[in-house]
Amino acid sequence: MTDFVRTPDGNFLDLADFPYEPRYHDWQDLRVHYVDEGPRDGPVMLLLHGMPTWAYLYRDMIPPLVAAGCRCIAPDHAGFGRSDKPTDIHWYTIARHTEILTSLVRALDLERVTVVCQDWGGPIGLAQAAMMPERFEHLVIMNTWLDHPGYEYSEAIRNWNRNWHEGGLFHRPEPDLAVLLLASTGLADRETMLGAIVHGKRPEVTGKAADVYRGFSAPYRGLPDAGYNGMRRFPLSIPVSSPDNGNAAAQALHYRTLLDWGPDPERGAHFIWGCQDDVFTEAWGRTWAGRMGARFDGIPDAGHFLQSSHGARVAELIIEGRKG
Repeated sequence: MTDFVRTPDGNFLDLADFPYEPRYHDWQDLRVHYVDEGPRDGPVMLLLHGMPTWAYLYRDMIPPLVAAGCRCIAPDHAGFGRSDKPTDIHWYTIARHTEILTSLVRALDLERVTVVCQDWGGPIGLAQAAMMPERFEHLVIMNTWLDHPGYEYSEAIRNWNRNWHEGGLFHRPEPDLAVLLLASTGLADRETMLGAIVHGKRPEVTGKAADVYRGFSAPYRGLPDAGYNGMRRFPLSIPVSSPDNGNAAAQALHYRTLLDWGPDPERGAHFIWGCQDDVFTEAWGRTWAGRMGARFDGIPDAGHFLQSSHGARVAELIIEGRKG
């Protein structure tokens, strides 16, 4: 049996802009949550989050995509959102996250899928298209990467990795990372939010900022420290210091496999990029898109979490790109 904690349902009551009925997929002895909205016969948008978020990241994108006739499926990786959270930090691997998502795609028998991915949603989601190309027709790639020979990790991502090791800013009990999402969305000052993490204090925010903070902190609010281990493991899985980490060999295979995706007339690839991101830079996004012969749309004032800060615009670009 897997030891895990489960976030109480009460944490998710009355979240602003997120009224969706929870649905669950059983994977071995765990419960994995996903949102499933829109017409069942519509083209599928598989909306994948990364670190330290959950399906709530797509709150501003689901309504316009559904209005355009799409079926939106937004899963929570194990350890995140409403999904169960194994307490053993070593339980979490990128290969396991990938396997769980594969099982969901197969259980729902998804076809005509557009994978919409960002951050760790990239390596986990693009693996699905590489392994099951018959189920996928379009890739929307946002501020992410696939490890491969020659890829240069930015100083920002190296710093992010360092801060999760002993002595780092986030190497502490119950790190309240929802404050980072507030800062990235432009609803709070970054230095003030980092101070809240350091001092272990809940940020003093009101209005829209309070709504967003409540949404992003809902998955771990009130949990014991072991309930944070899914978040801890993602930064430690970046293969920045060891090629044996983060399922790097598989990432390289998927990268090579998908380079030929864009020019295929039966498929499409579309890069939408937050150009202010210092983790996955605009230059990297343009280089990758060029190698795939894919369309690139940069959002000049968006950062890493563009779904949260510019969700309506991202949805507009996705709809426009599918028509094109």
